[in-house]
Amino acid sequence: MPDPSGERQPPRRRVPGPARPASAQRRPGPGARPARRPAPGRPAAPKILRLGSPRPRLRMVSLALTLVLIAFVVRLLQVQAVDASAYAAKAEQNRYVGHVLAAERGGITDRDGVALATSVDAYDITADPTMFNRKQLKVGDGPEQAAALLAPILGVDQESIVKKLRPKNKDLRYVLLARRQTPQVWTQIKDLRSALAAKGETDRSTVNVLAGVFADPSSKRVYPNGDLAAGILGWVNLDGKGGGGVERQYNGDLAGKDGKIRYAQSGGRLVPTAGSTETPAVPGSDVELTIDRDIQWAAQNAISRQVAKSKADRGYVIVQDTRTGEILAMANSPGFDPNDLSKARSSALHNWAVEDAFEPGSTAKIMSMAAVLQQNVATPLTHVVVPNRLHRGDRLFKDDIDHATWNLTLNGVLAKSSNIGTILATGQLGKTQAQANKVLYSYLRKFGLGSYSGLGFPGETKGILAPPGKWSTSQQYTIPFGQGVSLNALQAASVYSTIANGGVRVEPTLVRGTKGPDGRFTPAAKPKKTRVVSAKTAKTLAQMLESVVDDQEGTGTKARIPGYRVAGKTGTANRVDPATGKYRGYTSSFAGFAPADKPRVTVYCAIQNATTGSYFGGQICGPIFKQVMEFALKTLQVPPTGAKAANLPVSFKP
Repeated sequence: MPDPSGERQPPRRRVPGPARPASAQRRPGPGARPARRPAPGRPAAPKILRLGSPRPRLRMVSLALTLVLIAFVVRLLQVQAVDASAYAAKAEQNRYVGHVLAAERGGITDRDGVALATSVDAYDITADPTMFNRKQLKVGDGPEQAAALLAPILGVDQESIVKKLRPKNKDLRYVLLARRQTPQVWTQIKDLRSALAAKGETDRSTVNVLAGVFADPSSKRVYPNGDLAAGILGWVNLDGKGGGGVERQYNGDLAGKDGKIRYAQSGGRLVPTAGSTETPAVPGSDVELTIDRDIQWAAQNAISRQVAKSKADRGYVIVQDTRTGEILAMANSPGFDPNDLSKARSSALHNWAVEDAFEPGSTAKIMSMAAVLQQNVATPLTHVVVPNRLHRGDRLFKDDIDHATWNLTLNGVLAKSSNIGTILATGQLGKTQAQANKVLYSYLRKFGLGSYSGLGFPGETKGILAPPGKWSTSQQYTIPFGQGVSLNALQAASVYSTIANGGVRVEPTLVRGTKGPDGRFTPAAKPKKTRVVSAKTAKTLAQMLESVVDDQEGTGTKARIPGYRVAGKTGTANRVDPATGKYRGYTSSFAGFAPADKPRVTVYCAIQNATTGSYFGGQICGPIFKQVMEFALKTLQVPPTGAKAANLPVSFKP
C-alpha cells in the first residue's frame, strides 16, 4: 500500500515468530470482522479436591433407617398382635376407674314408726398425695400447709394428716383423711379451696394447697333421740357395720347391698362420651321395734335418776306387754350417746338388761310358790309356822329381819317375803329333799331360767342354773328364795308376764318386723308359747302378789297405784361382784304387773350395788315400778277394772 505522503517506504522485514494457525494467517477480506486481539494472560486455576463417592454413605443411612423401621414394625406387631390383650387390659385399668356406691342403711323405728336410728348424707374426705409434692405445688411444705387448714375443720391432728399426704409410697394416689363428715364440712373445704384458687390467679405467690383434696359420697348414722334406747339400738362402727345391739343383730337387713360404678377418666375427670357401667345399690330394710318411745323415755328417766341418787353401779327397767310378750321398754343406766362414742365409757356400751347375770333374790319366790300350788302341796291359806332361825344342811337360815315366830299363811310367806317360810313350803315338793329339788328345777326351767330368752340379742346371757344333782348343800335351800341361781332382767320380767298371761309363757320379742325398699312389711315370726302352770294357779298367784302391795304387812306398799289393782314382789339379794367373784353389795329389785285381775303390762326394775340410802328392793325399786307402770297404763289407755282385791289373809291365829 503506498504511503499517503507519496514516498515509497522500504519494505518491512518479517521477523520470524511462532507459526500461527491457518485461521489467524488469513487476511481479512472486505467486510470481514476484525481479528480478535489476543486476551491478556490469566492466572492458573486452583486445583479441584475431588470427594469420595456418596453411594456407600447413602447405603449406610438407608440400612440404619431400615433397621429402625423394622424395630418399630416388630414392636408394633408385638403390641397390636402378640400382646394386644394384655396391653388393652392394662390400658383399660388405667383409663377406667371404679367406685363403690354405698347402699343407704335402713332405719330403726319404734312401734309407731318414730325414727330411733336413721342415716343422713355424708362425705369421706380423701386426697391424692402426688398432688402435694414439690414438683406439683412448687413448694416443699405443701402437706404442712394443707394440714394446718384441714385439721381444725376435720377435727383431726395435723401430724396425722401430714403423714397421709407425705406417704412412704410416692406413687400412692389415694388416702382417706376423715370418714363420714357432714355436708357442711365438705362445703367449708370446697369454699376454702375455691378461695385459694381465685387468689392464685392474681397473686402468683399463692399456692392452692387444697387442690388435691376430694370427697366421696357416703352416709352417717344418726340417732335423733340421743341416748334413748342406746342399749337396744347399739351403734355403727367406722366400717359402716353394726357394732352392737339391733344394729349388729340385724346388720344384714339394715345394710342393704352396695352397688358399683365404672367410668372412663382423663386427668381425674369423667369422659362422658366413653360410656360407663353401673350396678345400682340396693337400700337396706327398715327394722320396726316393739318399743314405745314414750314408755322407753319414762323408764330410762326413772332408772337414771334412782341410779344417780343411790350412787349405784347400774340399773335396768323392763316393760313388757303381758299378752304378746312384746317389749315396750328396755332401759339401762348409765347409758351412752351412740352419736358420739368418744365420750362413752366402755362399761356403758352394753345392754345390761340382757347381758348381766345376777342372783334375783326374793322376786324368784314366785316360781317356788307356783311349783307348790301347781303340785297341790299347799294353798294360799295353808298355815306355815316361821321360826326366827332355821337349821338346814350346814347353814342356819334367817329372814331379812329378826322376829319372833310368825304364824303365816302361804300367802303371808310371799307377802312378808320370808326365806324360812319359802324353804319350808318347797320342802313339801318331794318325799326327800333330792326329789323336791328335781321338781323345783323342772319349774325353773319351764319359766325360762338357764335358757336364752329367744331374742337372739348380741351378748345375751342365759344365766346360771345348775342341774339339781349338782346343787350344793346350801343351794338346795337358797335356790327356792333366789340365791345360788342367776338370770338376767328380761328373764325375770318374763316370769311375771307368764303369771300375768294365765300361766302361758310367750317368748319375749323386740322386733315387730322389717320393711323392705319396696315398702312391703314383713312381720317377725310369731313367738313360741309354752304352758308353764294352769290358769287357776296363775290367777291364785296374782291374788297372792296383790297382798305384797296392798296389805300393810306386805313389803311392796310403795308400788301402789291409786285406782288400779297391782300385783308385785320385792327382792333384795346378796350380789356377786364381777371383779372379785365374791359377795359384795346387793341387788335390789321389784317385779309386778297391772291390772292384777286383767293384766296388760309387766314392769321389772333392778339396781345393782346401791351405796347411798336404802338398798331394799321395795324402797328404791318400788317407786320406780309405780312411776313407770302409771305412765305405761296411761300411754296404752288401760282403764282400771273397778273390781275389788281378793285380800287373802297374811297370818293366822294358832
